[in-house]
Amino acid sequence: MNPRAMVQTMISLASASLGLVAALAWNEAIKATLAKLGLSDDLAGLYTYAILATVVAVLVLAFLGRLASKIGGEAAFEREAEG
Repeated sequence: MNPRAMVQTMISLASASLGLVAALAWNEAIKATLAKLGLSDDLAGLYTYAILATVVAVLVLAFLGRLASKIGGEAAFEREAEG
């Protein structure tokens, strides 16, 4: 096994795991904020939360896409063609 590929895979898995933890933390924070505003249990609150989460996701992905294009980003690892 290629040690470089193994380290890159470990970094990818750790990044995804930490990203999930951060997303769950933001989930709870947004829910608590909507509860303070009195929008937590009704349909309007659910839609507000969904729209807010979507807007944040789009903004973050757009920012990361621009950043990747500026630095000439490449995939962290590539799959070899099976033959």
